[in-house]
Amino acid sequence: MADKLCLITGGAGFIGSHAAEAMLARGWRVRVLDDLSTGSAANLASAAGAELVRGDVRDLMKVRAAARGASCVLHLAAKTSVPGSVSNPIEYHDVDATGTLTALEAARIEGVRRFVMSSTCAVYGDGGPQPAGESAPAAPVSPYAAAKLAAETYCLSFGRSRMLEPVVLRYFNVYGPRQRPDLPYAAAVPAFIKAFMEGRRPVIFGSGLQTRDFVYAGDVALANACAAEAPAPPPGPYNIASGRECTVLNLLEAVAAAFGVPAEFDRAPQRPGDLERSSADARLAERSLGFRASTGLAEGISKTVEWFRRRPGLTGRP
Repeated sequence: MADKLCLITGGAGFIGSHAAEAMLARGWRVRVLDDLSTGSAANLASAAGAELVRGDVRDLMKVRAAARGASCVLHLAAKTSVPGSVSNPIEYHDVDATGTLTALEAARIEGVRRFVMSSTCAVYGDGGPQPAGESAPAAPVSPYAAAKLAAETYCLSFGRSRMLEPVVLRYFNVYGPRQRPDLPYAAAVPAFIKAFMEGRRPVIFGSGLQTRDFVYAGDVALANACAAEAPAPPPGPYNIASGRECTVLNLLEAVAAAFGVPAEFDRAPQRPGDLERSSADARLAERSLGFRASTGLAEGISKTVEWFRRRPGLTGRP
């Protein structure tokens, strides 16, 4: 495997940097393409040997150059905020849908065989069967989800045309070290951690009874590696999740327990585009890719809190 090169778009970001570590650990050479708009070269400190190329995933020539010689692309470059997409739908479409198409075309031209795309459980929307299996109908509620569904469609069409081998991964709620708490629409786990570290009460939007499937970033990185290396997997999509449903209030309690403090919080109105319930049937990824998440919520939260505690400044990019 040592002679094989993997390109990771968005590889200096939260999930991408974990994927870089996982691929290096499995003997791949790793090249990262990232514009560093939300990622950071510092995120690759534990991915010794990864090559960083600065560039925008929408720049075809830049992506082509980065993909040259690669046998696999892990496509993680994206904008990922549901509320952000409601405010800025055109920008989200441009990065998430057009950026994916650009990466696919670059991979095709450069002769890349395997293309692993990072999508989202948000494509299922609200009101469908729970836990959601991959055959559940797509019903995007937010522009973010709609852009990701469009990107999935492009990806699968390249496979049907035999231009490359796509594998589509639908992540549920990913958390872990290096997730940024300073963005305008920070995800729940880093936002809760930041609040407790600063002696504030975390904010819960809506009732707190909304459910999610929280999956640890290290497990998601492993899912990418499995998708890259599986001999001839169907293109998916595949749910990448823990398979365990958890309310936002339960999540807050887990974070508070890791800090040894009461689970007190403030309330704010529910945000546009947020789902009421999201849970996963994750069995297909185990059957077809050999992937199964192994990190429980308490363990994952403990690891994440410890990582943040070692970085008490926590004012910007970790």
